[in-house]
Amino acid sequence: QVQLEESGGGLVQAGDSLRLSCAASGRTFSRDAMGWFRQAPGKEREFVAAIRWSDGTTYNADSMKGRFTFFRDNVKNTVYLQIDSLKPEDTAVYYCAVGGRGGTTWGAYSYWGQGTQVTVSS
Repeated sequence: QVQLEESGGGLVQAGDSLRLSCAASGRTFSRDAMGWFRQAPGKEREFVAAIRWSDGTTYNADSMKGRFTFFRDNVKNTVYLQIDSLKPEDTAVYYCAVGGRGGTTWGAYSYWGQGTQVTVSS
């Protein structure tokens, strides 16, 4: 059974940094598409960043460039999202997703985590 477990969220102040983790179990995802999404209160879920299954390159949503860094550790079967210079508008539940076609669409992935809350105070 595949499981994804996000961690690393919390209450932080504007300007701080956080590193979110998503640990996968049940199978190895070293060659799968992986992505991070977030959902802020009262808003739709949005794409943050992803890694292509074909060549392992990462890419971010246009609005997420510069402060969001996606990287993974295949040995630990874990992916990370580093968020720098956090802003109050980054407050959201952050989710990881793996497998499937990947990309920027939530439904294109095969497995999803339960999310980790990030709250940024001003």
